[in-house]
Order: sequence, then structure tokens, then C-alpha cells
Amino acid sequence: MRIEVNMNISTYTVKPKLPASLRPLEEIARNLWLSWNFEAVQLFIRLDYDVWLQSQQSPIRTLGMISQERLAEVAKDDSYLAALKEVYESFLRYKKGDTWYRGTKREVVAYFSMEYGIDVSLPIYSGGLGMLSGDHMKTSSDMGLPLVGIGLLYRQGYFKQVLNADGFQQESYPENDWYNMPVELKTGKNGASVKITVDLAGRQIAAQVWEVKVGRSSLYLLDTNIEENPQDFRNITSALYGGDKETRIQQEILLGIGGIRALRALGIVPAVAHMNEGHAAFLSLERIRELMLEKGFNFNEAREAIWPTNIFTTHTPVPAGNERFDINLMEKYFQNWTEILGISWNDFLSLGRERPYDDREQFCMTVLALKLAAYANGVSALHGVVSREMWKGLWPGLPLDEVPIDHVTNGVHPKTWVSNNMKDLLIRYFGPHFEDEPTDLAIWDRMDRISDEELWRTHERRRERLVAFARDRIRQTLKRNGAVERRLQQAEDALSPYVLTLAFARRFATYKRGNLLLRDPERLIRLLKDNERPIQLIFAGKAHPMDMPGKELIRSIVHFAEQHDVESRIIFLENYDMAMAHYLTAGADVWLNTPRRPLEASGTSGMKAAMNGVLNCSVLDGWWDEAYNPNVGWAIGRGEEYADTNLQDEVESKALYDLLEREIIPLFYQRGRDGLPREWIKRMKHCMREIGQSMSSHRMLMDYSNKFYFPAFKNYRKLVKDGYMDARSLAAYFDKLKSSWDQLNIVKIDSNAKPVMQRGDSLTVTAYIGLGALVPSELQVELYHGSVSSQTRDIEHARVAEMKALSQEGNTYLYQVKIECADTGWQGHTVRILPKHPSLIHPYRTGFVKWA
Repeated sequence: MRIEVNMNISTYTVKPKLPASLRPLEEIARNLWLSWNFEAVQLFIRLDYDVWLQSQQSPIRTLGMISQERLAEVAKDDSYLAALKEVYESFLRYKKGDTWYRGTKREVVAYFSMEYGIDVSLPIYSGGLGMLSGDHMKTSSDMGLPLVGIGLLYRQGYFKQVLNADGFQQESYPENDWYNMPVELKTGKNGASVKITVDLAGRQIAAQVWEVKVGRSSLYLLDTNIEENPQDFRNITSALYGGDKETRIQQEILLGIGGIRALRALGIVPAVAHMNEGHAAFLSLERIRELMLEKGFNFNEAREAIWPTNIFTTHTPVPAGNERFDINLMEKYFQNWTEILGISWNDFLSLGRERPYDDREQFCMTVLALKLAAYANGVSALHGVVSREMWKGLWPGLPLDEVPIDHVTNGVHPKTWVSNNMKDLLIRYFGPHFEDEPTDLAIWDRMDRISDEELWRTHERRRERLVAFARDRIRQTLKRNGAVERRLQQAEDALSPYVLTLAFARRFATYKRGNLLLRDPERLIRLLKDNERPIQLIFAGKAHPMDMPGKELIRSIVHFAEQHDVESRIIFLENYDMAMAHYLTAGADVWLNTPRRPLEASGTSGMKAAMNGVLNCSVLDGWWDEAYNPNVGWAIGRGEEYADTNLQDEVESKALYDLLEREIIPLFYQRGRDGLPREWIKRMKHCMREIGQSMSSHRMLMDYSNKFYFPAFKNYRKLVKDGYMDARSLAAYFDKLKSSWDQLNIVKIDSNAKPVMQRGDSLTVTAYIGLGALVPSELQVELYHGSVSSQTRDIEHARVAEMKALSQEGNTYLYQVKIECADTGWQGHTVRILPKHPSLIHPYRTGFVKWA
């Protein structure tokens, strides 16, 4: 029988007592700069390797677990102290050194994401979105960008995956011990923790703020697990992507609205807000509310003030994957916001609807973000195309290629993901410039300086370590499931450090098709058991706890290996995380990716592998669609898209087998007298050079800066300088447009076009337009011209030329433009009208385009 006793417990924090000579260790341990500097990690491994493993690779927990006797011993070790001094000086140089960004630090980008994958010691990530956010933070630190991250501090993070004896995924949710992790509770001048409050359906929730230091940058995390909150509120930050829809809306209110308030409480007023996926879209409402309160603005004025400084990145290539909430749930949490914002309930709901006043439509976070951000982007070139197609309804009447959704292809942080052995090799041949100037991507052109022998030996060491790691993981799984000694001995023979190794590691969702290679068992087994040129497969990845088809995919792989007696050649490693990802992306020979095009927005694991010289074999989807060429890997298919998924699986599985049998396996095993696969190594070098340059996160951040951050900073400065008069002017302008737009009338169009024109001829087009209450300076009248499709009769590859108002007759204006006939073939033109205002970032606003 359990007896409950109410106890009044006093709490305090105990820190390790470090000798004076070792005190820099704590500062290093509390800054995740060490996550991409292995020399720093080695300092903690050297203290006690067994303790390091028991701590789950947490530097702070390691310091707490090391005995005082061992610390005293190390404090007198000249070798260790010399290594500590060197690392600490490197850390200080990094923090104070010159950076790519040389502008003011007073203007800050606030970067919001639901998850961050920075280091295995901070488990607040689930997969690709978190990895990207973590690399974004690290890269902003490298480049000196004035960027802060905002997220949530999950008490349990994402689940731990275990496979039972039948190969079925089960989940566990261990509690995180934040006082032994690289986070620090933020306190005010009075010593009390910094807290904010947010209204949740009439109840006040409190959250305290923690800081994670990431090199020069800071990540702030909100935590509701505090005494003043009732238990249901304390559970809001219990798990990443856990709970039901109500928990999700609570988390997203906390992230967006609470995140802005947390920055305010810390004295940070962001000039620019960057929403990484739609989870944080509620932040726009809070930014609007702040300005209404501070400046006395109405909703439309405040909206125009924050719109030019909001950036939104979408990661989801299918409509169903975008977060939507039922109207009843929205009403419960946001009905009072109509009074705060001074707008009707229907107008509020229209902010999150594609069809603004369709009462049957749910509230979509992606739509809210797109409507309240001047800048939006997909995460690869193909995803940009897919996103424009998916959301074109928000800009009715606008040609698809003008829908204002750009793209910035994802990238990965090289110093994090290039293995330590490979990094040492690169630094030896590239020079210190590789570390000191990470934005100089031309440094990768030095790949040819590296000898084939050294590159291959380095890669072979990584494969050996991957095999050793895999065997250890298999042994742990078998022990936990009660395997007999004979079965445990078999784990020692799992995989071979000398065999062509293919890795498939990612979230186990059905569209990623983790079992595509299992469709023809006889063909696969023949490849696995080939005595001269065998292959081996390593699978890893988690299915969402509610995704039963994903779990069945995992089990089918485990069963396949058992049924066909190839357990030493096909293995599934449980609990895929950052630590495992490092082994896989560095030690495999081929990185396999088989999504159904175009359902992979970008993907980044293949980039990490490629920077380690691992060759990709992938469907032309996401980033691979733009990065692929025959020198860097293999393409499954040619970018076809299928309506029949069974046919697609059949065709692409056969294409994959053909690539393996005819190209990949022969190339890997084609050896000279020296035992080196020279042609394979040649591709490795091409791959590392090209992907190192094009898919570096430093390229990605330079793209974000030049396309979005710097223009948004400029917009912010302009707004602040004139006391936000531009925003008021723009709001008044759109009020006038709304009342006058229907009065616009393109009366007629004349031109001097003849049935047949010669290239170089001048074409003069005249339009007669009734402006109603508007004047020419308030409108952009354009000639829209180009080649006409014989099938659709639409203008393709259009060009625009601005038309000038030449004269006026009553309320009708004569507009004219002269162009040169530059292209041959069937040509056409028409006239359109768009908004025109000096404060517009772009003229493409919902509902404001009129065609002849």
C-alpha cells in the first residue's frame, strides 16, 4: 500500500566543485559550441570514458558524475591542462573573432521553431525540422548574425524507441533533468526567474524562460512545468508533438504569443520574426497587438507594420500535412482576440482560411503565416514550385510563377556533420581557412589535393566504426529482449567492415517507402549473399507513435531479415538520434532515399552523408532534384510522378535494383592492384566538393540574409524612422483600394499588331482604363506579354512592361507602352492592374489583380 505524505521541500541547485585549473570546463560544457568542436568533447571523454557513456554524452552530467578524486588528479595532469588551455583559447577566439556579418547587433532576428536538434545532450528534437533549426542556430553563430532562437523546453522531449522481440516499435518517455543539461534558467535583477503569462481560454498560464548558449547565439526555451500552474498546464511542455489537438494549439499559442512576450521580458525587441514552419504563426497576432497598444494603431495599420518584417518558411509539400484547427477550438482560445484586435470574428477566422468566409473551412496555421508575412519560402527549388501550386488560391488571378513564395534550399552545418577523421583530413589539405572562414565555399575546390589513398583509408575507418557501433546496438537490443547466448554471439558477426554498405535512416512514414528494396526478395537475397560482391543494409528511424502503418513498415523489415536468414546483412538499429546519425552518415557507402515525389520537401540527411563522401542514390525529390548529376551519385527514375502508387513502387524498385546491379556494385568492387576503387573515390571527391559548396548551411544563411533578413531589416529601419507613418499610409491605401477596386474598368485595348510581325518590330499597345476614385499614381498598369500555348491558349514565360498614363478623358485614362517583338512564334498580350504604393514590398496582395 502506498502512503502519500505531504512534504514541504526546499530546493536548491548543486554544481560540481571544480579545481581552479579546471573551471573553464564548466563554461565550455554550458555552451553547445562544443557540439561542433570535437576537441572540446574529447576533454570530457578523457575525464572518464565509462562515465561519459553513462551520462549519455552529456558534458554537464559528466562533470557531476566524476569523483572529486578524479578531478583532483586531472587538475595536476600537464597533458590534460595543456589540451584544456588550447580548447578554451580557441573557444574565446571564436566568440570574439571577426564574422561574415558586420552590421549592427541592435536589430535582431527572432527565429521560432517547434524543435531544435543541436546536440544529443539536449533532446528537444524529433527529426529533420529540428536538425535544420539546430544547424540554423550554429550557422548564425559562425556568421555573427544577430539572431536568437525561441522554442519550448520539453520535459520528455521526443520518445525513445525500442523494438520488442517481434520487431514492433514501442515508446518510452524518460524525463529530462534540466539541471544537468546545457540550459540555464534566466533570472532578473531580483534573482527571480524570468516568467511570462499567456491567456488560454480565460485561464492564465505562466512559463519560465531557459537559455541555451550556442556559440555566439542564444536559444530561449519556454517551460510551463512550474508550481504556479495547474497540472494540465504543466503538461503543455511535457512532450514534443505529444497529446491531442488541444495540446497542440496550447503549445503553438505558447510558442508564438508566449515567445514574443519572453523576448520582451528579456529586453529583446525583435526587428524581424522568422517562422520556421506554421507552428509559430500566432506570433504575428502578438506583434500586431503590441503595436496597437504602443502606437494606438488599428488592426490594419499594425498589420501593415509587421507584414514587411515577417518571414515564413514552409516545410510541408502536401495540404494534409499543414496544421489545421477546428473552429470550435479556435473559438475557445481566440474569441477574446476579436476585442483585442478590434475586428469581427469572421474577419479573424479569414486570416487562417484559403476561402476567407467559408464557414466549413478549418483554421490553417500555414495560411495565417502566409497572409501575415511579406517573405515566404519553400526549402528546395522543387518545393518552391510545389508550394506555389499548393497555395496559389491565396492570390486568385495571379500567374503561378508570380505567387510570392520563393525558395531557399536547406543546408547542413559542415563542422557538425563531417566526421572528425574526415574533418582532420580536410583541414590538413584545405588549411585553417576551412574553419576560420566557413562562408568561403570555394575552399571545397581543394578536394583534388587529397590523395585517393588517404581519402579511402579515412572512409574505411568510418565504416569500421559504424559496424562496431551497430554490433553494440544489436547486442543491447537482444539482451533487453532476453535473447539466448547463441543469438548474442551472432551479433558479433552482424555486418562486415569490408562490404558495400547501404544506409536508409529517416522518419518511418509510408511515403518514404523504407521497404522499397524488399519488393523482390529473390533479387535482394541474391545481392546480399553474393560471395564476391555482397551488399549489406542498415535501416534506422522512428515512426510516429500514432502511425501504425509506419510501425508495420519497421516490423516488416525485421521479419524479412529473420525469414530469409539474412540477419547479419539486413539490420534495423533502434532509437535513431543525432549520435547514431553521425555514425551512419559518415560510415555508409551509399545513402538511400526513396520518397514518393514530390512529397519530400527537402531532406538533409543525404547532404550530411555527401559531405562525408557517401554517395546518394535517391529519387529526384527535394534537394536531390537540384543537386543530382552523374558525378555525385545516382538518380532513381527521371523525376516522374505517378497517380498509381503501386505502379510507382513497382517501376522504381526495379530501377533501384538495376542501378545496384549494373552500376553501384560493379563500381564499388572495381579495384586496381593497390586495392583502391579509383572510380568510386573520384565520385566521392566530386560529391564532397559540389555538395560541400552548394548544400552548406552557410550558403543557406547567406541566402536567407540576402533574400529576406537584410531587406526586412531595411523595412524595419524605415518604419521606425518615420514613426510607422508608412504603415498607416499603406493601411489607408488598402482601405481605399477595397472600396474602389470594383470600379476599375479596362474599357478597351488597341495595338498596332499585324497578323504577322517581324522580329525587331515595335509593338505599341494602348489601354483605356476607367479608374473610378483612384488616380494613376495608386496603380501599376502592366502589359503582360509572351508566347501563347497552343494547348491552353495561356501566355507562357510571360514578361511585363509598365504602361504610362498619357492623357485623361473624364474618368478614363489612356495608358500606353512600346515594346520590341523579340521572340518568334505565336505571341500574345493582355493588360493587368496591380496595387502601387512606395511602401509595398511586392504588389501581390490577396484579391488585388485585375485583368483585361
